[in-house]
Amino acid sequence: MGRRILISGSIHYPRSTPEMWPDLIQKAKDGGLDVIETYVFWNGHEPTPGNGIPVWLKYVPGTEFRTNNGPFKAAMQKFTEKIVSMMQSEKLFETQGGPIILSQIENEFGPVEWQIGAPGKLIQNGQLRAVGLGTGVPWVMCKQDDAPDPVCDTPFLVLVGLTPAMDSTVKISNQTKIINLKCGQKTGLDGYTEFGGSVPYRPAEDLAFSVARLYRMVVHCKTIYGLPRDPKWGHLRDLHKAIKLCEPALVSVDPTVTTLGAHVFNSKSSCAAFLANYDTKYSVKVIRQWTIDLPLDGIPVQLGAQSTQMKMTPVGSAFSWQSYIEEAASSYTDDTTRLDGLLEQINITRDATDYLWYMTDVKIDPDEGFLRSGQDPILTIFSAGHSLQVFINGQLSGTVYGSLNDPKLTFSQNVKLIAGINKISLLSAAVGLPNVGLHFESWNAGVLGPVTLKGLNEGTRDLSGWNWSYKTTFDAPEGNEPLALDMSSMGKGQVWVNGRSVGRHWPGYIARGSCGDCNYAGTFDDKKCRSNCGEPSQRWYHVPRSWVNPSGNLLVVFEEWGGDPSAISLVKRSTGSVCADIFEGQPSLKNWKMIALGKFDHLQPKAHLWCPSGQKISQIKFASYGMPQGTCGSFREGNCHAHKSYVAFEKKCVGKQSCSLTVAPEVFGGDPCPDSLKKLSVEAVCS
Repeated sequence: MGRRILISGSIHYPRSTPEMWPDLIQKAKDGGLDVIETYVFWNGHEPTPGNGIPVWLKYVPGTEFRTNNGPFKAAMQKFTEKIVSMMQSEKLFETQGGPIILSQIENEFGPVEWQIGAPGKLIQNGQLRAVGLGTGVPWVMCKQDDAPDPVCDTPFLVLVGLTPAMDSTVKISNQTKIINLKCGQKTGLDGYTEFGGSVPYRPAEDLAFSVARLYRMVVHCKTIYGLPRDPKWGHLRDLHKAIKLCEPALVSVDPTVTTLGAHVFNSKSSCAAFLANYDTKYSVKVIRQWTIDLPLDGIPVQLGAQSTQMKMTPVGSAFSWQSYIEEAASSYTDDTTRLDGLLEQINITRDATDYLWYMTDVKIDPDEGFLRSGQDPILTIFSAGHSLQVFINGQLSGTVYGSLNDPKLTFSQNVKLIAGINKISLLSAAVGLPNVGLHFESWNAGVLGPVTLKGLNEGTRDLSGWNWSYKTTFDAPEGNEPLALDMSSMGKGQVWVNGRSVGRHWPGYIARGSCGDCNYAGTFDDKKCRSNCGEPSQRWYHVPRSWVNPSGNLLVVFEEWGGDPSAISLVKRSTGSVCADIFEGQPSLKNWKMIALGKFDHLQPKAHLWCPSGQKISQIKFASYGMPQGTCGSFREGNCHAHKSYVAFEKKCVGKQSCSLTVAPEVFGGDPCPDSLKKLSVEAVCS
């Protein structure tokens, strides 16, 4: 075997339970991946010294993250050596007969180095040390133009400046020795979802356009409960098949680039061409042995991959809850620490909890003017974030919270105080830790002040330096479908199942933004295509099956804001419907393979529908051969429609787990518009 193209995808293993890993890896293989990569999560593996970037390292004196800094380099070197040693002891590197063929050190450090200058020369030191660990496989970096030899730079080029496909191939022989390493590039799927933000998504067509030149795919990302994320999964699977059909040409020669946007790999025995139209306004036609339509800013992504519609089915009856209301914290309990001044929150909690109470007592003299005038004083609190609830004498006075772009917040409003001692209790909540950014070890959380009380006889009193100090059970539902909790009726807090954290919920923070039509022409960014505006940023919370006992499962909800726990439900995630959307005359992968073998029989495209195991097609919700419009879940007939479209699918598909129909006029009762390019759109219900 000569050179090969290896297509790699990423799995973040902490996002799923170990019981889910075998199935995820199998889905990666089924999707056309040859290699799986993963980060090694420092904070997960070493939450305390010796036991990522871990919280404890933030508070080692003199530490600056990701710089040429002694304490940081020492900690990073120790952790890197430990991980490499563990891999070597299990004989996992390729030179030991194992499966690991590449190692990466650091991640996307180049932009940080560019910003901070000389202190960023950590790379020249730490990366050469990594090479010296003797893994026997190549070391790579991401977004690092000055990676020291022999470390190879791998650019992240998903949004702008995409380079041709040949620059993203890893060419390796059958013995996995490097012949010509052009390090693989990485591409992102959608974008980050933030509390209070709409949900970004990236159309399969645009992702395929990038992957056609980057050859990468994300297998397990966002909340997909371990199921294939169609249409992206199916779309990329077919793209990977097409790339592998081109493999002999791609690894044999460098391309010839022509002005129409084509990169052609032409050897004596094979030819592969990548035709791309980068224009954001106009489509074009290319004629060689056949006519190919190139949509604006893309490639013909008419592979007919199946789309799916998620269905969440409530399990059993409503929960029967036991409710416990916690009083606002008191500064006189035994577990309270008394200190002068305001302290940074993460330094106190060390990420063991999201919450920290700040408490103090304020004495109001009986002769204060506001007690007679009724003009209540103004309490002003400045906090580094992320959420704050203010209690005066045990009563909630107000709530404020920040955002991802601006986590800092200010509470400023009139408060009811009485003559004598008033108890001020501030519940500060963090909703995560930073993992990227310049000097993010210096980013803080919690009430750092100042805290002032304005409107007293003395004017404004600064309090900054003062002395501060639900559950139910359920049984496991039958089946093996993924489970989730519907938390849309609640406000903000956390959820546990059998003592395991399901995560933070914040449905009360409604997503802002504009969710119009998705126009992804031109350079893609995560602001172009958004969903869930006016709704909770996240509604469903995955409960892994491996956490659930046959009966007596304990569900605990800690709720900060209040809500309706009776509306919380446990649901099964299943496929509600499947779709196909295919143009007539599109090339078939089998056609390409036959052409590669010297055969030129033309196979017409087919629409393939299949429901998951245990489900069958029960109904054809929509079918139209002609000029249908819309997308899966919202198809509608256009001005050209073959009236036997439904009949054809009902006869062939209903009652079966899978079926396929040829996309041809005779199947649907004739050509409804002979002079026009037609397509077929169909949606089938799975039950």
